[in-house]
Order: sequence, then C-alpha cells, then structure tokens
Amino acid sequence: MATPLCPYFGSCGGCATQHLEYSLQLENKKKSLTQLINYSDINVFSANEYFYRNRMDFVFHPRGVGLREKDKWWKIMDIERCVISQEPLNKLLLEVRTFFTNVDAFDVRQHTGTFRYAVIRVTTIGDSSVSFVVNEESTKLEEATEKIKEFAAKTTANNILITYVKPDTDESVSEEYILIKGRELLQEKLLGRTFYYPVQGFFQNNPAMAEKMLQYSYDILPKYDTKKAHLLDLYGGVGTFGIINSDLFKAVTIVESVPPAIECAKRNAKENRISNSNALVLDARNLKKLALPSPLFVITDPPRSGMHPKTIEELKRVKPEVILYISCNIQQLAKDIPKFKEYKIQSAALFDLFPQTNHVEAAVELVKTL
Repeated sequence: MATPLCPYFGSCGGCATQHLEYSLQLENKKKSLTQLINYSDINVFSANEYFYRNRMDFVFHPRGVGLREKDKWWKIMDIERCVISQEPLNKLLLEVRTFFTNVDAFDVRQHTGTFRYAVIRVTTIGDSSVSFVVNEESTKLEEATEKIKEFAAKTTANNILITYVKPDTDESVSEEYILIKGRELLQEKLLGRTFYYPVQGFFQNNPAMAEKMLQYSYDILPKYDTKKAHLLDLYGGVGTFGIINSDLFKAVTIVESVPPAIECAKRNAKENRISNSNALVLDARNLKKLALPSPLFVITDPPRSGMHPKTIEELKRVKPEVILYISCNIQQLAKDIPKFKEYKIQSAALFDLFPQTNHVEAAVELVKTL
C-alpha cells in the first residue's frame, strides 16, 4: 500500500488508486490489457506519477472552485491544489481561487446560476489559458463578463476565453465563446516539433507520455518499407502523429472531423516545414469518400467510443499494410481488434497517461496476414 499524496483522496471523485504503489498500478493495467486483447508481450511506458496533467476542468462553487465529490456528482469539494496537475496549472488555480471568492455558481440540480467551470491549461513551453464556462441563459452574464475582464488584466495566464453552454447540458467546451485576452490557440513542443491547438480543442493531457507515444510510432514504422507508401492519420486532431512520422512516407493525409483542429494541422505542417501532408475535414465514418492509395499505413486514434463501424469496414476494404491502433479505452479496443480478421497483433504497448487512476492508453500494431 502507498500513502496518498493528495489530502482529498477518498473524498474527491478524481483519482482512485493513490493508495496503491505505482508499480502495482502499472502491473494491474498491464494485466487488464493482456486479458482484454489476449496478448501478453506488452511494453509498458510511464513517466511522472504525479504533477503530470496539463489540463483540469475545475467546477465553480459559491466560494471558489473545486472538483466533484466521490459518488456525489452534485456536490463540489473545494480544492486548493491538485497533485496530478502540473505546478504551473496549480499556480493558475490559486489565481482563480484568490480572485473568484464570491460567485454566482451554477447549480447542477436547479440548472440556475452563472459560473460553471474554469478550464485551466498549460504547456511545457510556458503558454497557458483559462476558459470560463458560463450558463448562456444566466441573467447575470454582463456582470460575470466584467468580473472575468478584471481577472484577465491581473492573471499570468496568456489567454482568457468565456465559453457559453446551455444549462441542461454538462459541457465545458462550446462553439459559442468570446476571446477576452490573448489568442484562441495554445502552443506546445513535442519531440522538437511545434504544435498549435485550440484552447477548447483536444490535446493529450500528459505531454511527457504523449512524446513517448509519438516516439513509439516513429520507432515501429521504419521496420517496414514506407518510403513509397502513404500514411493515413485517422482521427488526427491537429496532426501530431502524421507530422511526426511524415519523413518516413511519400505522403501523409490527416483526417479529422473538427474544423479548428484541421486549421491547426495545416498550420502545424507549415510551421514544421512539412511539404508532403494534406489535412482534411472529414468524419471518419465517411472514409470511403477518400481515394486512398496503396501501399497504405494507418495510425488511428479514435475517441473512447472507438472507430465507427463504417470506418472499420472501409479500412478492411482498402487493406492497409499496417494499422497502429491508439486507444484511450482498452475495453473498446478489445472489441474492435477481432473485427480485423485478416490482421494479427504484431506488438502492443501500454502508455500510462493517467497515473493514480484506472484509465490507461494503449497502442496495438496490427499487421495484414492475407
């Protein structure tokens, strides 16, 4: 057994495994992946046990911000410091807590009130943002906006947004927002490459482990004859996998359904002087609309729900040489792998992007057998 570093452990609804030695956490995750995909030779990658997250969605309560209580989604615990958050993020948390000591907090059961979330993000190169998520139907939006503008003038955060969400949904992102300070993008460096991504967009929450995943893909692919092949970066986000591996392939296509992410992917390709990539806004379920060349290699990194059945059918039709399946939901990964009957598992790896929790990321290398 381990002594939890967090004073809120057991009461906060976040971390679930701080009471376990980290080596045992990794072993448990490896056992789970082994059983689910029926493959035992799994490489395990890990980094910082604590202070790793670059994004946290803190919930407003009348006296400040915190996190939901364990098994009590309607109750908010006041949190002074989060031990799985990077220290620059905790510094911004302190700034938010110090400034917002008396707010019209949203009541999740009554669906009334103004302030819902403070989404804080930081990067390893010093960029940062706070997105204030508010109830778009509140009668106190003008007052809240002025308060946030006052905070923007004092905070060390580079970028400040106000994000508007409906009262009957539990979202912390929205297409409806205004920029109060800075810009709508954050900047990060991974494996020496520069990546821009939207303040409200998806980006890996653990940059040290994100680099290990990217390096893993870059180490696996060169064992194949890729120089005349095409790489499809599916569910590609802002293009991290496609750009990192671009020099291994003749051409790269980045596919993502979120337009702002594709705008960033194009910018990232230009920023990193990548001349053989193409970034397209396309829902992966409509993959058949693309004329995919052969030989084809695929890196797919879908959401927790996994790949859409139409996406899987199209991949089976075009028969990529290799599919590198990245997954943040190993239960869904285990359901999807058997659907590729003409492929075998060549290798598998576990990436602990979420220490002190039961969540884990995995990568499975599927190779065509027929």
